[in-house]
Amino acid sequence: MNTLVSPLVAEQSEAEALFRFETGAPEHLRAALGINATRIGGGVVLSMRNDPTRFWSKALGFGVTGAVTPELIREVCDFYRAEGTPQAVLQIAPAFLPSDWEAICASEGITEGASWVKLVGATEDVVARADALDKAPDRITVAPVEAGHAAEWGSVLVRAFGMPEEHYAQMSAYSAAQPGWHPFAAWLDGELVGTGTMHVHGDTAQLFAGAVLPHARNRGGQTALLAARARAARDLGCRFVIAETGTETPGTRNTSLHNMLRLGFQVAYERPNWKWQSLPDVA
Repeated sequence: MNTLVSPLVAEQSEAEALFRFETGAPEHLRAALGINATRIGGGVVLSMRNDPTRFWSKALGFGVTGAVTPELIREVCDFYRAEGTPQAVLQIAPAFLPSDWEAICASEGITEGASWVKLVGATEDVVARADALDKAPDRITVAPVEAGHAAEWGSVLVRAFGMPEEHYAQMSAYSAAQPGWHPFAAWLDGELVGTGTMHVHGDTAQLFAGAVLPHARNRGGQTALLAARARAARDLGCRFVIAETGTETPGTRNTSLHNMLRLGFQVAYERPNWKWQSLPDVA
C-alpha cells in the first residue's frame, strides 16, 4: 500500500471535493436535480434524486472520525430512502471495512460493483516528471479557465464523460468560479476540447473531472492537464495530489491510469464501489 498519505487523508480529500462540487450548485439546479446532502459519521452523503447517470449519489469519507458500523450504514441508507434516491454508491477504503461488512451488506441490500484505483503523488515529484517529459502535446495548450469560458468548459466536461448537458453542464460551470476550485482547459487549435479541475483541502490537491473529447484524444492533452494542475498545486503549497480512476479489467487498458503512473502517481489502494438500490414498493 502507498504510504505517502494515510487512507484518512486520501478519502477526506475526495469527499470534500465532491461535497463542494454538488452542494455548491445554485438553488435552481439543486432543485432540478434533486440534490441534498448531509454529513454522517465523519463522511459525506450526497443524493441526486433526479440523476439518470446514477453517478452522483455517493457516500464516502468514512473512517475519518469513527468506525464503520451497522448503525452508521443504516443511517446512510435511511437518508437515501427518505430522499427517494433510486440508487447510490458507498465508497469506503478497504482499511476501514469492518469484519462484519458482509453481514451489513446483506442487511441493507448492498452489492459489490466495479472498483476504482486511488492514486497519490508527491507534488514536487509529479512536477519534476512532467517537466522531464520528452514529448510535448500535439497542438494542445492548457491554461486556467477564464470566466468567459466557464459555460463552454462545463459543457465540454460533461460531454467528455458522456453525460447529458442539461443541468450537469451548468453545475460544472458554476464550480469554476467557486473558492477552493482551480479549473483548467485544454485547447486544440483554438477549440476547447478538454477539462480538469482541482480542489484544495489542507495540504492536498484533489484532481477532478480530467477528460478530453474523443476527437482530440491521443495528443497528450490529459497528461498536460495533469501537469498543469500539479504545478498549480505546488504553487499553492500542496504537498500531495490525489486522484481516482477505474481499475483495469482483463483485456482493457485505462489510459488515464497509465498517464498518472507515468507522472509519478502511486497506487494507494483499490476500492470497490458498493451499490445500494431502493426496493420497489410491493402492493
